[in-house]
Amino acid sequence: MTERFRFAIVVSKYHDVVTDRLQAGALAALAAAGVAEGQVAVVRVPGAFEIPLAAQHAAESGRYEAIVCLGCVIRGETPHFEYIASAVAHGLMAASSATGVPMTLGVLTTNSIEEALDRAGEGAGNKGHEAAVAAIEMASVVAQLSRQDGS
Repeated sequence: MTERFRFAIVVSKYHDVVTDRLQAGALAALAAAGVAEGQVAVVRVPGAFEIPLAAQHAAESGRYEAIVCLGCVIRGETPHFEYIASAVAHGLMAASSATGVPMTLGVLTTNSIEEALDRAGEGAGNKGHEAAVAAIEMASVVAQLSRQDGS
């Protein structure tokens, strides 16, 4: 089933020591599910705040069955953390609702770089891996529901 699905991975360049690992986890999950390298596009954006807009454009292109969104926001001394984390989550929900294309939230919100690295380690505990697995499942769900309603 996944061999026909195409995915975009929108990943923040900010905190790339973490986001590169999230991206690797997502790519590994997609490959393990039988998604060919040519069926995955990686889009790099400056930071987490830019993820929803890029994800919406990817969805609107009609080329992808799901979008995996990856980033890292680390709490600092100001309220900036809360604003960014909230904006990203709400932006992705709005973009997904507007386009009908599933977008998974693989944006870490942690207290430290150490916590972020713990969530971007090897294997299935990698949050990028988890976000890709969720994207595969949601692409299947949407495809199944579309067949049922005659779309």
